[in-house]
Amino acid sequence: MQTHEIRRRFLEHFVRAGHTEVPSASLILADPNLLFVNAGMVQFVPYFLGQQTPPWARATSVQKCVRTGDIENVGVTTRHNTFFQMAGNFSFGDYFKREAIAFAWSLLTDSVEDGGYGFDPEKLWATVYLDDDEAEQIWLELGMPSERIQRRGMADNYWSMGIPGPCGPCSEIYFDRGPEFGIEGGPEADEDRYLEIWNLVFMQNERGEGRSKDDFEILGPLPKQNIDTGMGIERVAFLLQGVDNVYETDLLRPIITKAEELTGRNYGVEHADDVRFRVIADHARTGAMLIADGVNPGNDGRGYVLRRLLRRIVRSARLLGADQPVMGEFMKVVSELMAPSYPELATDFKRIETVAVGEESAFLRTLTTGSKLFDDAVTEVQAQGGKTISGTEAFLLHDTFGFPIDLTLEMASEAGLSVDEEGFRSLMAEQRKLAKEDAQSRKHAHADLTIYKEFVDRGATEFTGFDELSTEATVLAIISGGVRVPVAEIGQDVEVILNRSPLYAESGGQIADRGSLTSSHAMKARINDVQKIAKKVWVHKTTIEAGQLAEGDTVLAAVDPSWRRGATQGHSGTHMVHAALRQVLGPNAVQAGSLNKPGYLRFDFNWQGALSEGQKADIEAISNDAVADDFTVNTFVTDLPSAKKMGAMALFGENYGDEVRVVEIGGPFSMELCGGTHVQHSSQIGPITLLGESSVGSGVRRVEAFVGLDSYKYLAKERALLAGVASSLKVPSEEVPGRVEQLVERLKVAEKELERTKVAAVLSQAGTFVDQAQRLGKVLLVAAAAPKGVGAGDLRTLVVDIKGRFGSEPAIVVLLGNDEGKVPFVVAVTRAAQDLGVKAGDLVAAFGPSINGRGGGKAEMAQGAGSDPSGIEAGLAAVRAQVAELAG
Repeated sequence: MQTHEIRRRFLEHFVRAGHTEVPSASLILADPNLLFVNAGMVQFVPYFLGQQTPPWARATSVQKCVRTGDIENVGVTTRHNTFFQMAGNFSFGDYFKREAIAFAWSLLTDSVEDGGYGFDPEKLWATVYLDDDEAEQIWLELGMPSERIQRRGMADNYWSMGIPGPCGPCSEIYFDRGPEFGIEGGPEADEDRYLEIWNLVFMQNERGEGRSKDDFEILGPLPKQNIDTGMGIERVAFLLQGVDNVYETDLLRPIITKAEELTGRNYGVEHADDVRFRVIADHARTGAMLIADGVNPGNDGRGYVLRRLLRRIVRSARLLGADQPVMGEFMKVVSELMAPSYPELATDFKRIETVAVGEESAFLRTLTTGSKLFDDAVTEVQAQGGKTISGTEAFLLHDTFGFPIDLTLEMASEAGLSVDEEGFRSLMAEQRKLAKEDAQSRKHAHADLTIYKEFVDRGATEFTGFDELSTEATVLAIISGGVRVPVAEIGQDVEVILNRSPLYAESGGQIADRGSLTSSHAMKARINDVQKIAKKVWVHKTTIEAGQLAEGDTVLAAVDPSWRRGATQGHSGTHMVHAALRQVLGPNAVQAGSLNKPGYLRFDFNWQGALSEGQKADIEAISNDAVADDFTVNTFVTDLPSAKKMGAMALFGENYGDEVRVVEIGGPFSMELCGGTHVQHSSQIGPITLLGESSVGSGVRRVEAFVGLDSYKYLAKERALLAGVASSLKVPSEEVPGRVEQLVERLKVAEKELERTKVAAVLSQAGTFVDQAQRLGKVLLVAAAAPKGVGAGDLRTLVVDIKGRFGSEPAIVVLLGNDEGKVPFVVAVTRAAQDLGVKAGDLVAAFGPSINGRGGGKAEMAQGAGSDPSGIEAGLAAVRAQVAELAG
């Protein structure tokens, strides 16, 4: 049975049982505890916590999930994926244990002809929580023999999110793969032979803080008993398809086949190669799904995870023998395989491919740099007669330069060397420990939004701001410090919930309106911000400036008209710049985020490489031409499929409802899904001035611009600056660039001449230092303070020259400078002195403490700096003592 068919049957089974099919949420949700959605129930958390009333009593979904906590083990085991599909059915205070167990049992064991999966009931096992007699009895009544029901403790059969929130006992369903896969004895004995395929969570309690997965306080029952189940689509697929593991199923094996074609190696021959093939298959699919939901490679957070996945693909392909770029081919296969369930992979393929291929290109350049650093490390080890590259060196290559340990091991072997893997693993473990502690410190309980639940359930705040700037409204609630209060006094900062409001709540990159509340009894309040709760309820963050505000009052809510005018200019200007970008760069320049406020906009978009001056000028010109054309701005509401059919652009990673608002400017010029406020005609935006363009992460660029009066003010300031420069240079404004270029060139020439003079002066003193060399045993030592004001670069030049004058003699040169309170130092050791056991880095340890200095290097040269010039003489004395001891 194909994976897409397994998915379809699950949803149809539960829809027939009265469940509402809910689409998968994006992999990115606004949850402070999650990088990615990692379980099927995540989008339903507010319902389980009782913070919102669910729109249905029963729901079913197939949620796309990503878990990346143990990436290194992907492919080592044959049943773990970073991306997986979690099929689930959910009850919100409706049915409980009996129905949940029965629904799962019937789908698993019903015949294929009847819409089930056709599993042999004799091969299924169940586990229940230690004291859950009720769940065990239900299983017995369904025909599960008692010997195939096992009771397990909290670590295995009690579910929570790992933080304060909903929890409860669970019952898991396992499939016995047979004696060839392990020992007898059920899931307790062997979880490779007995494979978990479904987890039924009986969510009935709320947990408090805790110290571990199975050590936390149960605070009491939830307001309602709920059901949350999860069936692993990939695991069911490999069982029903008769293959040995998830990597050989219909949605992953073709990626391995493509990898075989590209590398010339075969899957199933060598274990090490098999791991690499599985890494490619798993990570290619996960990478494509993440990019499709708006993630771009970066150096932290979600972007770092994606970058790491994509680079592991490149690394694995190279270790398998690929010598050409491979990412485009893998993305193409993933799109073809997954598009039947996730059509966005096909419709947005070009962008997905561009992001993935761009990251591959960047990593290949990194590998080139890493290879040079590796070669330097090999040279040093061999020069010292060693056979092992240190764990520290391997960790530096991995952590700082992104050089994979597997390549380090392979290349070391080719050079006849080994790697201190234990030292490397130790440093990696320490890094993971610190990262885990940092992540744990950032975790916190879900924000308590129950105080807003009444208003979320009542319905959405009526937003009147598209048609008016002020409206009469009723105060539904006043909240102070998280507590609902009847009255707010002068000077208080409170949250105010109204039944209707003309103020725009922050959303879609547009910051919230500013405005006021007034009443007939002399109350006046300033609205500083407006935020949404559950995308429905407007919360006005307000300061009472005069009088008293009470719940139930009738007030006039008004938008600051100058603020709104500037805000609409900024938001409509963003749409203009987006349209211009796509005209200049093409359809792959897709929005990756935006911010607009009165007079200003910034726009992030997916693109590899900086824009040229010509491209920036074209974007600005096209935007301003559209302003001058005085396009009419039309807005209308339609259903999502119709909007997409018309060509309206949507924001990646955003979940839209059944009805969407379309903003159309100039017909085909710009058409986007947008809930923000806009001008009525494009000419009202005023001039658009691009401030600049920059990188905000791998594959993501940012343009910033002023609009309207702020644009005019900026240009006026620039004009005044240019006029001032022209006056100073005594040339017309149009000749300023040429004159400045001439001055810059003259300055460069002067600086080069000054540098040559300075170097010559420094080197002229080399002979004096050689004449002052002190013989200590077999070694000649120059240990002295450099001329005052000699910086680190010149100091190195001087030391190299002095060392060269000693030729083949055993000699050591140590110079300490004094440059504006800093103490740069350089140590050089001739080959003959190195043969006697002297290393430059060891000498740094002798004088470093005296000058509060740190530094390092190789056996032949070390350098660094200190911060205490008063210790220079003591440091030099320490060097002489150290060398005397070595020479003695």
